[in-house]
This record gives sequence, structure tokens and C-alpha cells, in this order.
Amino acid sequence: MAIKKKSKPKSSSNGNRPRTTATHLAADAFVRPPKGNSADLRTYSIPDLRLEHPDFSVRQHIEKDKDGAEHVRYEVTGNLDAPVPPIRDSKYLSKRQCIEIYRFMLLNRKMEVALENLYKQGKVVGGVYFGLGQEACSCASAYALDKDDWFAPMIRNQGSLLVRGFAARDTMMQYMAKADSPTRGRDGTSHFGDIEKRNMVSPISMLGDLIPVLSGVALGARLQGRNIAVMTYIGDGGQSTGVTYEGINFAAVQNLGLVLFVESNEWAYSTPSEMQYRCKDLAERAIGYGIPGIIVDGTDACQVYDAAHEAVERAHRGEGPTLIEAKMMRMKGHAIHDAAAYVPKPMFDFWKKRDPIARFENYLVKEKKWLSTKENAELISEVERIIEEEREIAVNSPMPTPESAEGGVFCEDGCHEIKPKYGMPKVKKGSGGYKATEAAGHLR
Repeated sequence: MAIKKKSKPKSSSNGNRPRTTATHLAADAFVRPPKGNSADLRTYSIPDLRLEHPDFSVRQHIEKDKDGAEHVRYEVTGNLDAPVPPIRDSKYLSKRQCIEIYRFMLLNRKMEVALENLYKQGKVVGGVYFGLGQEACSCASAYALDKDDWFAPMIRNQGSLLVRGFAARDTMMQYMAKADSPTRGRDGTSHFGDIEKRNMVSPISMLGDLIPVLSGVALGARLQGRNIAVMTYIGDGGQSTGVTYEGINFAAVQNLGLVLFVESNEWAYSTPSEMQYRCKDLAERAIGYGIPGIIVDGTDACQVYDAAHEAVERAHRGEGPTLIEAKMMRMKGHAIHDAAAYVPKPMFDFWKKRDPIARFENYLVKEKKWLSTKENAELISEVERIIEEEREIAVNSPMPTPESAEGGVFCEDGCHEIKPKYGMPKVKKGSGGYKATEAAGHLR
């Protein structure tokens, strides 16, 4: 009996060893190089735009008090005296755009300070969630979106709402459950959206669920003949949820324009990141989905914008999702009720020196000299005036009447018309009947 020779494995399309980039990982997922042949070993890299790489770690210690009760505390070790790096010049932002982003960041910070004061005055009906230290990530990322693109913020991304056209009073009234708030007093936090004008999907409390929802928005636009970018966020704790994995995988397989910011806050509520996941960088998770991953300094507005801009452009070209890990620290506890006493003070001190607003102010005033000291003071004064006016409007808005609670809960007859956002794509007659346009035909 003749023995057939084993056929040689086909080479890759370019005649070389299998492709090695993350974008091509899915196609080569099960290609294994011969043992002992190091030339065929595939390696993957995640671009890291940061100008510094903080070198410290957090360890848990359990101590007993004099009564024998155990208490957990955390200790941070490493180089906590490293100098603050400069802001990286943007490849895309102009002088005017940098100043606009800076202004949005100031509005974000001043609005949250006003919200904290309203809470202390007893005017907020529930809790308040802050994004202190994350203003560059929220504002610069949303600034990279086009008008037709969609986004879904989490409760800390209040700066992105300002960028997309919401007023500070909208957020303030929402927290005070006022009649003029976006939800007309039916919610005491930031659970509101605007799918008509601002292409905003409401935050969802179940962390990770926004990812498949936004992927669905991108799929819906694809079916209507459009490739759009859809941006949302997840924290380093929330990214551990199963729906996060399912949503990213769906976007990757369907090649949808998801731009996902993983906000590495250092703490998932009271759990340090080192006890939340094993990998060094969460951007590495992109490799498993076969999509690009990138790391940025979340306190550097220029880095955040550039990464977001390139991811948005990829989405517009129909090249699929991008995972961006923004490293920074949430400089307050989980919510206003959480004093974050579990965080070692040296860690707060380290990140306080990297305040995104202070860094960007120094960049614009002292390094680039795009703002004089006087112009900067005038800009800050203008922002403070606007926030005070917005606060007064919010405070003076009436509370909703009891009888209004029964309306607007369910979709009633004639309350709104559901129709395609972009219109259905044109079709043409082919050999097998009707065929959708190329843009809609990317579905597999």
C-alpha cells in the first residue's frame, strides 16, 4: 500500500512566516510554530504611549488589634518620588482644540465641586459619583468623536456629557431629581441619554452591559449602510464581568466600530488592581480578541485624544474595534459616601502630582505659551461664572409634582416614532436576487 506524504502547510499570503500583528491574530489563532524553531515564534506587542511607567505595587496586610480582631490594610511600595513627565505633543490637535479640551476639563472639575457642595447642603437626593483625576480621559476621548458617532458614558464620565452638548445644570438637576432634569425627577444619578440629537445611550448600572449595547448600535448603523464609531468605557473592576468579554468578542467578530476605554483606576472599589487581575496591562486582553490594543496615560489629554482619534478613524473605515487602556487613578472613593480610607496616602500623593488639569494648564501656559497667565485666569473665571449660573438654575428648578410620576414610565401610544437613524441602504438586483450594499454586507 502506498503511503501518502503529508502535505506541507500553506505559507501565508506574503510568503513569509504567519502574520504577527494583533489585528491578524484571529486568522492565525491556531497556527503553532515547529518546536525548536525560534524564528517562527510569534510575538505580540501593545503600543504604550506613556512617557512614564510607574513602578510600585500594593500589598495587603492583615493585622490584629489588642482584642484579637483582624483588620486589613494596604501598603504601597516602589518609586513614589518619580518626577512628573511632560505632556506628549498631539499629532492631531491644534492650539484652539487643546484650549477647548482644557476648558471642558475645567467645566468638568468645577461642576463636580459644585455637586459636592450641593450634596453637603442636603440638596442631592442620593449619592454622587465623581471622576476626579479622570477629566482628561472623559473630555479628550469624547472630543475625538464625530457628530454622527455614538457614545455611552459611565457615571464618572460626566465630562464627556459636556463635550457632547449637555449643560452642567442637566447633571446637577439629575442628581437633585428636579422636574427640569433629563429624566424629570425619576432618577437621582446620571442614568439618562439622548438618542435623538446627541447620540448618547444612557449609562447602565450593570457594569459591562454598555459594551454589547454599543456594539448593537454599530451593527444597526451598519445595516443602514453606515460605518460609525461607538465609544464607551469600563473600569478595571467592571472589565472582569462576563458581559464585557461577550460584548468585545461580538464587536470583534462582526468587525464593528467599538472604541472601548478601559479606565485603569488602580482600585476596583476597595480592591487594588493587583488583586483584581493577573496580567500586567489590561490592554493585553485585546490580543485574545484579535483587535488592536493600546496603552495611554489617562492624565495626558493629548495622548488620550490621539489614541481615540485613531480608533475612531479605524471605525469609520470599517476596520473594527479598538481597546484603549487609560492608566490613571480615581482620586476619590467609589462614591461620596466612601472616604477611600483603604488607599495608602503615598499613592494619593503620587497621583495628585499628576493632576490632569494642572498638567494641561502647565502645558498650555508655560510650555506651549498658547495661553498667557492673564488669559488662563480669565478662562478659569469664565468657567466659574458659568458653573455658578448653572447651579442657580438647577437649584431653582422645582421638584416634580406627585401626579407626574405615573407618566413617561412606559412607551405610550404616539409618544415617539421608531425609525432608522440613517435610512436603509440602497439595494441592487444581482444574479441571486437583491443584494445589500457593500457597507451593509460586512456582516459575516
